[in-house]
Amino acid sequence: MGRLDGKVALISGGARGQGAAEAETFAREGARVVFGDVRDDEGRKVEAAIRAAGLDATYVHLDVTSEADWQRAVQTAVERHGRLDILINNAAITIARVPIEERTAAEWDQVMAVNAKGVFLGTKHAIPAMRRSGGGSIVNISSVAGIGQSLHQEPAYAASKGAIRIFTKVTASQHAKDRIRCNSVHPGPVDTEMFHRAFADREAMQRRLDRVPLRRMGTVAEVVSAVLYLASDEASYITGSELVIDGGALAQ
Repeated sequence: MGRLDGKVALISGGARGQGAAEAETFAREGARVVFGDVRDDEGRKVEAAIRAAGLDATYVHLDVTSEADWQRAVQTAVERHGRLDILINNAAITIARVPIEERTAAEWDQVMAVNAKGVFLGTKHAIPAMRRSGGGSIVNISSVAGIGQSLHQEPAYAASKGAIRIFTKVTASQHAKDRIRCNSVHPGPVDTEMFHRAFADREAMQRRLDRVPLRRMGTVAEVVSAVLYLASDEASYITGSELVIDGGALAQ
């Protein structure tokens, strides 16, 4: 028996990395999964791999900055499976770190559009479907950048992840009446392509890891297991919370 048996889940940013791992894990735990991304070729490969294992997954094109794309993604989940129980707002981008005065307005807007507006749009369109299903669980992937260690963070990324943190609490408070839970997950350095791209300079990466008491990167599996817990009924009394997965970085 799976931990998500009978659930229908919608996941953004699911074509690779953590999002793909979430799609695969959720399907293995019994969920019927709809996942989206802008990387269509990669997304269809993930869909094929999940289906080859005899599990239920559907890939959709999803630009999280597009309200129409979100509407279609939610509609796909509801039309195929009759309900929506889980939303994982996973899609995000990073950008090269520069001083604030060197950041362009266009770059700032791009980061905020994907990382913050995307979470808003996904939540906006999932709520009515979840309400009709009798409730649900929303898990927003934020970052330790949205909480602290501000000296070392890229400003636009940190601001977008901080926005997610507060938006999560507002969503949780205002929609508890609908039996919709909403929590945020705050990973520290995790061994993903995105992290390696952000810290291409090996010395910079080592300085980042030196600020982690456990002295290593986290793994995708460690983050996904936490997301799975919050999405499941095991976390039925948890809402408006932030779960930090950072090797102790924020404890310093």
